[in-house]
Formats: sequence, C-alpha cells, structure tokens
Amino acid sequence: MIWLGIAFLVLFVLFLLFWSSWSISAGVYLKTVCRLNTNEKVVALTYDDGPEPATTLPLLEVLKKYDAKACFFCVGHKAEQFPEIVRKIVDEGHTIGNHSYGHEATFPLYGKKKMKEDLLKAQQILEQASERQVRLFRPPFGVTNPTMRSVVKELGWTTIGWSIRSLDTQAQTADKVVWRIKRKLKPGVIILLHDRMPCCAELTEELLVYLQENGYKVVSLNDVLSKKNQQINKSVNQQINLYV
Repeated sequence: MIWLGIAFLVLFVLFLLFWSSWSISAGVYLKTVCRLNTNEKVVALTYDDGPEPATTLPLLEVLKKYDAKACFFCVGHKAEQFPEIVRKIVDEGHTIGNHSYGHEATFPLYGKKKMKEDLLKAQQILEQASERQVRLFRPPFGVTNPTMRSVVKELGWTTIGWSIRSLDTQAQTADKVVWRIKRKLKPGVIILLHDRMPCCAELTEELLVYLQENGYKVVSLNDVLSKKNQQINKSVNQQINLYV
C-alpha cells in the first residue's frame, strides 16, 4: 500500500508539472493575459503562425471590410521572408506580436541563452519590418516553463494567451471552427486563430457576421492593454499625490 501511495503521488506531481507547462491559462510559470477584464460584449481576435501571402492577405481584406482590428503573432523567419505583409498589417491598424523566430517543436526545451537569442532575432525582424515596438509575446504551442519566465521577465514583455482555442488547425471546415467558438463565446474572450490556415479568411468573415448580429464588438488588444496601463499609472499617481 505504501508503494501504491508513492506511485500515485509521483503520478500526481508529474501531472501537475505537465499541466503547469501546457495550460497557458494556468499562469504557474508565466503571468499571462488570457481574457479581457470586462463584462461588455467585446472580444479580441488573435492570429498565430503567419505571415503567409496566400492566407494572410485575404484575411486582411476581410478584417478591413468589417473594420475589425486583430493581433498577429508572427513567426520571425516568415516575417523575414515577407516584411511587406508585416508592414501592411500595422499600416491597417493591427498589432504585431512575437511568436519566436523558428517556431521549432523543441523551443520549450531551449536553454535560456538560446531561447533569448531566438526571441530577440524575431523581435529585430518584426520591429524593422513594422517600424513599431514589439512588446507582446505568445509562446509557441502555448507551452511555458521557468526558463521562458526568466527570459520574458528580462525582456519586459506582456505574454498573451487565449480564452477560446478554436482548434482551427484541426477542423476540416470553417463552419466547425465558428460553431466551436460560438459555444464558448463570452464577453472579454481572446480568440486564438491561425492565419496560415486556408479557410482563415472564410471563417473570420463568418465569425464577424455572427459577432455583429449578436451585439459583440471586436476590440484592439493593444488598445485595451494600453488603456489598462494608463489606468494603472493614473491610480499610482493619485496614490503618490496623497503623500505629497
């Protein structure tokens, strides 16, 4: 019985370690923004793994059509290939975030030096192409760990997660993705999509129509975070003034 108890404890600890790394919303290793702090009917759209001409450009046309702003977490080596698309993204009022340079499967296993070099390489490419500061980060695969926490803290970035994982990389049709989002839709959700998927523009248009019909507004993630920071700074200044 003692060995059974020890085995159960070991399995439980392993499960916790796995959950802490793979559940970005857990916030165990890395403080992450996974939803907007509001009860208003607003949502934020985010897209990972681009840019890619065949899919990102049609998506931008759909977003422009509905005057919706999104955040694009770009892969550095793709941005290096298509800097003009990165520039087009920011010119149309969207936000750029860092999604690593290589988006390698082994990224979570990198040592601190290698991980930081990868992220800084991506940042340099993205900032050069966009002519904007890049301070938002989304971990590849949503995996976090203590090494990543240390690197992100040193860089002073804000890590963005999600409240709805659309699983658009697994779905066969746009309808299935939109159906999954509808089921989990709530005020303040951050929706994870991928602008490398062939049906991305189609499903985004279907989703935007549904959001409009149900009284939801798509807000800029960057604008919301900037407003939050301004409110924090205002609150701090008011507290300081009490002692002046």
